[in-house]
Amino acid sequence: MSTTIKATAVAVAAGLGLVTLSACGGSGSGEDSADSHTVTLVSHDSWAVSKSVLKDFEKRSGYKVTVLKDGDAGEAVNKAVLSKDNPQGDVLFGVDNTLLSRALDNGLFQPYEAKGLDRVRPEYQLDKDKHRVTPIDTGDICVNYDKKYFADHKLTPPASFDDLAEPAYKNLLVTENVSTSSPGLGFLLGSAAQYGDGGWQGYWKKLKANGVKVVDSWEQAYNEEFSGSAGGRKAGGDRPLVVSYASSPPAEAIYSDPQPKTAPTGVAAGTCFRQTEFAGLLSHAKNEKGGKALLDFLIAKEFQQDMPLNMFVDPVTKDAALPADYAKYDVVVDHPKTMAPKKIADNRDAWVKSWTSLVLK
Repeated sequence: MSTTIKATAVAVAAGLGLVTLSACGGSGSGEDSADSHTVTLVSHDSWAVSKSVLKDFEKRSGYKVTVLKDGDAGEAVNKAVLSKDNPQGDVLFGVDNTLLSRALDNGLFQPYEAKGLDRVRPEYQLDKDKHRVTPIDTGDICVNYDKKYFADHKLTPPASFDDLAEPAYKNLLVTENVSTSSPGLGFLLGSAAQYGDGGWQGYWKKLKANGVKVVDSWEQAYNEEFSGSAGGRKAGGDRPLVVSYASSPPAEAIYSDPQPKTAPTGVAAGTCFRQTEFAGLLSHAKNEKGGKALLDFLIAKEFQQDMPLNMFVDPVTKDAALPADYAKYDVVVDHPKTMAPKKIADNRDAWVKSWTSLVLK
């Protein structure tokens, strides 16, 4: 989603083609931001918002919002870094805690303390002293499983990192490339948190020997390769395990017709890594005033309560309530893996390089 982090990601509904994306600009140009009445949001592909919520912001603020989607979160951040002196837009949404240090170290954002930041839970404010980014949503990157497959094969679904390396699950898992996908990177960091600096490589050797499949993006993994998703079934996907989000099962259930009593997919709770997504005012933004208004909107109660059923991520503000349909199928992960931002910053690039050499070659 990209994503909560997105289901940041994750947004499964976007992959199902059942949520209308509003005010999407596909030109690839940020020239509109020079117009003081237009503000451009650069985002990963899973951005979504209700038309009524966006129109209300546009009416109240006087700004027309253009959305430029730039692939997976990893791709979007990489492109933003390369174009930081002449950005494509005014605000970047979708940089998460796995990629945050890359964005900050490259001077991608200028400081702005969003109005209403005091309503954001303190555990998500990872740049609270400088306010270069604003927390927007949170979620857990987890292995999802296809309940029907495991029932049909009379096989117990995996519950932990260790389980995934067992012979019973050989050739069943698909994950994303850690250099291009934030869910893929989050899963790598989760394994590093589980096995330590010197143990995760051995774990991935076991996964490779056990037939793990690697694809470039979450969209490809979830909507093409995973047998448990609507998109995957349509595409003939044959992998019943996928790295996705704890919020993916609610999306599968809510957008099924008719809605089932329980979600058709499940979550291996022992494989989860906590993701938080941020937005920031880009350095050299052409419409700084509009960008600041947009950041205020992204943590306003109206948008925060709109997110779960559009992007399938959890709100970060204290006053936002989950929609009833979302809460009905919500998967609560009690003990997700986490990692300090400094540790991620100190190790991410070396770990990605090591992972690439180990798994892809």
